[in-house]
Amino acid sequence: MLKWNNQISDEGLLRLELLDGRALANQLTDEQTLAVDLLKQQGVTPKLVVIMVGEDPASAIYTRNKQKRATKIGMASVLKKMSAETTEAELLAVVEAYNQDQTVDGILVQLPLPPQINEDRVIQTIDPNKDVDGFSPVNIGKLWMNQPGLVACTPQGVMAILAAHKINVAGKNVVIVGRSNIVGRPLAALMLNANATVTIAHSRTKHLQDLTKTADILVAAVGVAHLFGAADVKPGAVVIDVGMNRLDDGTVTGDVDFEAVQDQVSAITPVPRGVGPMTITMLMAQTIEIAKGRVKRG
Repeated sequence: MLKWNNQISDEGLLRLELLDGRALANQLTDEQTLAVDLLKQQGVTPKLVVIMVGEDPASAIYTRNKQKRATKIGMASVLKKMSAETTEAELLAVVEAYNQDQTVDGILVQLPLPPQINEDRVIQTIDPNKDVDGFSPVNIGKLWMNQPGLVACTPQGVMAILAAHKINVAGKNVVIVGRSNIVGRPLAALMLNANATVTIAHSRTKHLQDLTKTADILVAAVGVAHLFGAADVKPGAVVIDVGMNRLDDGTVTGDVDFEAVQDQVSAITPVPRGVGPMTITMLMAQTIEIAKGRVKRG
């Protein structure tokens, strides 16, 4: 595992620890390859189905990357492409068919969906036991009740990065800026389950800077480039930057101004190479865990 090696330099300055998600993802990918091989030896090949409706360019990139990773570790992977004119009933029928397919471990419907389709209804139709995105109300309920279940992949990736660097969140004051169902809300539950004291901030939060400056661990998940600078961060804080923003010159950057805060924080996820690479890694991990259940059931 990567080591948490933050130290004080001879000059008395805090040495910055880069929380390198790409390095951790590469390590876990190697481990997942071995896990898939072992499952195959037991007669089970983990299988992920990704359903994509329409031709959204960003979705096409995401689904292609998921396919590539699944193939790399030896999993079976299906990309089911459906036209942008697909009706809700047609999509639900496809989801139900994969629900019943005993060879399929994980089902993921790539969002966003065309306007004629109700995303909530689709998510609720996915078998909660195959819901590798962790978006099902059943799995969200289990998460908030601190019960075993499938969890949204990006928040899982955040927790994995912290664990790999031996950053214990118990008793820490965690401020999460962003309340989406994909990141903010599930991450708050994971942090709470790990005994952190959690505050969720958002666009309506008053005096946001006063709040973020109290955070031992600050999570930025807003989607606004360089929204947070040195004045917003407590000295010595750990910063988790979930933002992925593309500037006019094509540069990808986070919600936190890395250059501005690097001299005062103890650890930070870079963008890119931070949280992003862990999302697909956690998707693969959950699919593998579901497949292990097939082995146990015989």
